[in-house]
Formats: sequence, C-alpha cells, structure tokens
Amino acid sequence: MSRISVRGFAVASATAVTTVGAVMGVASGNAAQSSDDNFEATAADTTLLADIPVGEQAQVQVSSLSEQADVQAAAADSVAKKSAEESARLRAAKDAEAKKEAADKAAKAEKERKEAEAERASRSAVRDASSFTAKGSYSVAEVKAMARQMVPASQFQCFSNIVNHESTWNYLAVNQSSGAYGLVQALPGSKMSSAGADWQTNPATQIKWGLNYMDSRYGSPCGAWSFWQANRWY
Repeated sequence: MSRISVRGFAVASATAVTTVGAVMGVASGNAAQSSDDNFEATAADTTLLADIPVGEQAQVQVSSLSEQADVQAAAADSVAKKSAEESARLRAAKDAEAKKEAADKAAKAEKERKEAEAERASRSAVRDASSFTAKGSYSVAEVKAMARQMVPASQFQCFSNIVNHESTWNYLAVNQSSGAYGLVQALPGSKMSSAGADWQTNPATQIKWGLNYMDSRYGSPCGAWSFWQANRWY
C-alpha cells in the first residue's frame, strides 16, 4: 500500500471512529458528546496532515523544480556578477599601471630634454682658450677658474676629478716614467699641439685639448670619469 493510501486509510478510520462516538453519545449523554468532540478534532487534524491528492502532486513537483531553478539561476547570476566585477577591477588596475608607466616615460623624456637644453646652453656659454690673455705663470686657482669658464657646468666636476687625479691641477706636471704632460697628462704631450702651439705653457690650451679628447673618446668628461674610476686611467 502506498504512503498516500495509508494516510487515506487513517482519515477513513478517524471518520469511522467519529461515527461510532456519535452513536455512543446518544446512550451516554453529555459525556459521550465530549468524547465525540475530541474525535472530531482528531479527525480534523488528521485531515489537515493528509498528503496532497495524487492529481496535484505533479503540480507541486513542478513548482518545487521551478523554485530550485530560480535559486540556481540567482546563484549563477551572483557568480557572474562577482566575476565581472573582478575582471573590471583587474582591468582598471592594469589601465592605471599602463598610465603610470606612460607618465613616467613622459616625465623621463621631459627631464632628458631639459638636461640636453641645459647642456647646449652651458656649452654655448663657455669661453674658448683664445679668449684668455697669456701669462708667464698661473696659480692653481687661476687654472681652475679657466676650466670653470671653458668646461660646461654639468661636466665640470667630472673634468675636475680627472685633472685632480692626473696632475693635481699642475699644468707643468710631467710623468717621469711615461713622459705624459700637463693638466690632463697627454701622452705624448705634443698631442696637445692640435689645440695650440703654446700647449706647454698655457693651461687654457691644455684644457681645450683635454675637453675635446674626453668628448670625442668618451662622449663627455663624465663619461671619461666613469671609465677612469673603473680602470684608473682614461
């Protein structure tokens, strides 16, 4: 017997009991009436707990499946929404990083442009060796002052570092071992004649030659200084 049939049998039984109670109530008076009321209540409760009729069970099942489908669809929508939000967050972060990189590159390019302009302005402002009046001798301070006026400001410290190591700013310095001569220790010293015939006695001529040498071989005095630091010569 199916569960539906059993529950139906229970309802039928409760109804039968109610009928018997009604008959007994005629013989027993009020007491029977009270018992009859209890049976009716029990029968009513049993009817409320009875299963849904077989003909309506399919509709209940369809309704349950529909609710489950709605729940699953809502869960899928929630997952899709979270996935879309995460994708949007990652895309925004990537876009922000790309913008930052572009801004950094632009800032670097602008900095290099300004430095190049400053370098050109500095070079155009320097004095040529021929603009200095020749003297019989020069102090270290005078030689340094010449160099400051001839070497671009952005390169002066590098130039000064090399000269300080090579000759301690002595334009008459001679290396007894190699014969290198002058502020920048040209080897041989006669190389500096390309900058002027007075290369032996004029610091300005030596500075001019040394600056041209550093520019042509290392790109700048700072390039020459970097090489010097690594090799102890240039």
